[in-house]
Amino acid sequence: MKENENTAPATVSVIIPVYNEAETIQDLVQGIKSLYPDFEIIVVNDGSTDETSEAAARAGARVLTHPYNIGNGAAIKTGIRHATGDILVFMDGDGQHKPEDIRTMLSYFPAYDMVVGQRTREGQASVGRSFANTVYNWLATYVAKVAVKDLTSGFRAVKADIAKSFIYLLPNTYSYPTTMTLGVLRAGHSVKYIPIQIQKRKMGKSNIRLFSDGVRFFMIIFKICTLYSPLRMFLPVSAFFFMTGFLYYIYTFLTDHRFTNMSALLFSTSIIIFMMGLISEQICQMRFERRAGSRTPVVRKPRAGGS
Repeated sequence: MKENENTAPATVSVIIPVYNEAETIQDLVQGIKSLYPDFEIIVVNDGSTDETSEAAARAGARVLTHPYNIGNGAAIKTGIRHATGDILVFMDGDGQHKPEDIRTMLSYFPAYDMVVGQRTREGQASVGRSFANTVYNWLATYVAKVAVKDLTSGFRAVKADIAKSFIYLLPNTYSYPTTMTLGVLRAGHSVKYIPIQIQKRKMGKSNIRLFSDGVRFFMIIFKICTLYSPLRMFLPVSAFFFMTGFLYYIYTFLTDHRFTNMSALLFSTSIIIFMMGLISEQICQMRFERRAGSRTPVVRKPRAGGS
């Protein structure tokens, strides 16, 4: 897609969800403003009990406040609704993400629809978290049919119209990057991964719980799978019932020389599940066609700022 020389540069909004990050948010906002003075910086205070809101306002950010803690994803959705930029940049407020990396992300627009900061193995919070993210990436790759290198990274930039079209799917919890990544990929948009270095968290510890949030991430993956590529979910289940019925038939034929009702039930179940998958796939395809016809692509080039 070739850029029009007469098109005005795209505007950029940086959205930072925070909860009790008074010790880090002021320095982060000031760092972003010094590098990119033209960017809109939105800090969404998700019901913090400390002076996070005041610190962000002193640094010059536009502060939106939830009356109580709703969730990281809910803060992201609030930021998306209020952002005015053509490109939205999401980053954490705990000081782990480097503002300098934003310029690199924006250099890939408008060629790509979303750019994700890919963490190295050393940048993972723990060995367990690194293993879990590897499993998530593998499952997401299977669902999207495209290599997913970092499914849960919260540091990313995406075209605003695309982000707003997926806002109704985003959960209120930490798994919003999972939903956004799979939704963007399965909708046929382009995604670029760039390696980034994660800085050590300056204060406190992560609120993500490996087991409970891990289960939630798996459920999100399966939910998006059924929404965007249902046959990828139905086909393995159908194949499982079919193979179980076939193996059971072989067993009963060799031992009793007969075809049992259980084998017939398993075969019938596999066919029903397969047909349900086909119907769901057709409904999914019609939804994509309606949605694709209503989008107008943005081709403006983002301003890097401060240079």
